[in-house]
Amino acid sequence: MNRFEWPVRVYWEDTDAGGVVYHAQYLAFMERARSEWVRAQVGGQDWLKSEFGVCFVVRAMHLDFRSPARLDDALVITVTPTEFRGASLRVNQTVERDGVVLVEADVRIASVNAASFRPMAVPEALIETLKKPRHA
Repeated sequence: MNRFEWPVRVYWEDTDAGGVVYHAQYLAFMERARSEWVRAQVGGQDWLKSEFGVCFVVRAMHLDFRSPARLDDALVITVTPTEFRGASLRVNQTVERDGVVLVEADVRIASVNAASFRPMAVPEALIETLKKPRHA
């Protein structure tokens, strides 16, 4: 499957007093990249709700912090879908600087009914669209 990339610059607000990215900020970077991936693939979360009656929510995430990002770093946040299964999908995400992986995440995403928030199978047409290569 194809890798989506989203550029991010590290600002002062993203760091601690020493200029190192605060660990929770990586989650925000990854959330933005996933949102932009969905936008690039299908036009955004609102389209998912109106067209398929579905929302994607993070179910689980495993993070591996390898090296810190710092103030003013130009980062690339990636999203690579790795698995589509019933009412869930899995993506691999990385935070990279100059091609070096700083943080890696395995993200399990649940597909839920937009009205009830109960699990809902990912529609096959949506799976095929999400598998197609698109770039920011």
